[in-house]
Amino acid sequence: MRIAQVAPLAESVPPKLYGGTERVVSWLTEELVRQGHHVTLFASGDSITSAVLVPSVPEGLRLSGVRDHTASLLVMLEEIKRRAHEFDIIHFHVDLLQFPMFQQLAHKCVTTLHGRLDLPDFHPVYRAFPHMPLISISDNQRGPMPPHTNWIATVHHGMPPALCSFNPRGGDYLAFLGRIAPEKRPDLAVEIAKRAGIPIRIAAKVDPADKDYFKHVIRPQLDHPLVEFIGEIGDGQKSDFLGNALALLFPIDWPEPFGLVMIEAMATGTPVIAWRRGSVPEVIDEGVSGFVVDSLEDAVAAVERVRTLPRSLVRNQFEARFTAAKMTEHHLEAYRRVLSDRGFRHLRPTPGRRLMVASGSPVLASEHLHGANSGFAVTGEQSPMKKVVGI
Repeated sequence: MRIAQVAPLAESVPPKLYGGTERVVSWLTEELVRQGHHVTLFASGDSITSAVLVPSVPEGLRLSGVRDHTASLLVMLEEIKRRAHEFDIIHFHVDLLQFPMFQQLAHKCVTTLHGRLDLPDFHPVYRAFPHMPLISISDNQRGPMPPHTNWIATVHHGMPPALCSFNPRGGDYLAFLGRIAPEKRPDLAVEIAKRAGIPIRIAAKVDPADKDYFKHVIRPQLDHPLVEFIGEIGDGQKSDFLGNALALLFPIDWPEPFGLVMIEAMATGTPVIAWRRGSVPEVIDEGVSGFVVDSLEDAVAAVERVRTLPRSLVRNQFEARFTAAKMTEHHLEAYRRVLSDRGFRHLRPTPGRRLMVASGSPVLASEHLHGANSGFAVTGEQSPMKKVVGI
């Protein structure tokens, strides 16, 4: 299959530091290539991939200091539209801008929505383009969306099994990994650690929008002897950071669409203690890969209980549910579902049956072929004979 993967331009693919969406795009792209698909990646020029890379900007925009990415995204989308005929599927990982530009190509497009969907400011776009095929990253993420949204699948994230090594021993500290922000509640993670009397290590970035929160809420807590602030870390450090922890704390206070760090921890064998928000109950298997809690008191109690969870079973749950191969399998199913909606690709036509091809011209089916190149020959207004080949 000829597949275009369209990444955000905020970070490289994969990202050098923080960047969950770009990381997932990289894992999906590399697995598709490994399986023999022809993949073109539209991303920043400092991306690293085995696919064909089309650089839309020289480097990831966040680290290069560009705050408004709209202009660069529009230029990238225009190039993709010019080259749309080269692809069977165009998979967007950017949120909204492509909808008006690609509405006439909806039969070969799909968009994964990676962010929160409970903000009504964006809903007019989803109502205006209800036919655009969408993929959610958790079932919970869909809740706030308008009725008649064209959901074609929920695909949970997955990552390469070797990326975060299994650590059968673990360690004696609690880990917080991600972003310093009010909705991520690092302050609550610190309070859990204090009450449990267990050290906590915080590896997180601070966005400009959250500097005041860090200064006034988090920084005053960093002087406590149980608290260590490490700062932002990259992929190369995550395995040790998570694998050497007793547990990952995930005390979110917002409708988390997925929470990639949960499966990163599970890959190392480290169980997760997480608040019952957003996708958490879909990701955590209660009493197997961690505990889902509703209060500070529950979280403190779970810190002691987490020692009873076999780390090998945590890893087993990751391998059963959240590998890159599993994610890619589900994405390919979604692609085929979109393509089947075109009508002709998965039909077994009889001679004389009138069909509509992507161009909209009426054609007549005259023969059905079998085998790897299954399809059928058709006659239409534009050409005396065409061979329509299945995927």
